[in-house]
Amino acid sequence: MITGPDDPLLTRFTAAQHAAGLARQLTEITRAWSTEVPGVPGSGLALALAAIRSFPRPRPAQVVVSGPISASAPARLTSGVAVDVIRSAESSLLIASFAAHGARDVVREIRRAVDRGVRVDLLLEESTQASAAFAALPDEVHVWHRADSTGVLHAKLIAADRHTAFLGSANLTDRALSHNIELGVLLRDPSTVEPLVDHFRWLLAPENNAMRFA
Repeated sequence: MITGPDDPLLTRFTAAQHAAGLARQLTEITRAWSTEVPGVPGSGLALALAAIRSFPRPRPAQVVVSGPISASAPARLTSGVAVDVIRSAESSLLIASFAAHGARDVVREIRRAVDRGVRVDLLLEESTQASAAFAALPDEVHVWHRADSTGVLHAKLIAADRHTAFLGSANLTDRALSHNIELGVLLRDPSTVEPLVDHFRWLLAPENNAMRFA
């Protein structure tokens, strides 16, 4: 048992590490230990490190594009990301799109989500007849249109449960998913995704008169 940052056992253990960079990292930890909390025993430090590891770190946002891909930044294609997000849903799926046409891979994944018990809500713009693209889906899929005719539903969103959301410029059309120049972002940080989902759930609440069940 290592008693503190000055314990010779810790020095020998650090010197014996051959993995690239590990000895340097241990030295930095020991230096911080000695400077900040020298009275904390090794068991206390181990408990603190275990507690830190138990909290999931938010994953960075990821760029998503349609059309040509440059070498300036890592990016994923819209079509693949849309399918992956739908596939990751375990209990609920929120999808919003101004226009929809074709997008057979997306429609197929929505059907599979329904088959595994996922609640699916589609928020679609009525003036573009977007709901026609999803006509073959089972009745369990909930389709919504905007209640107020003075504006349009222009948002583009795919949200899986409360953990993952994809939003950007692309509609659910074959051209937007692959050929158009579109830009989006994939979010996997629940602290960001949850309020986004909550907002759309608020829009669906009948008492708020923002969306109506089609």
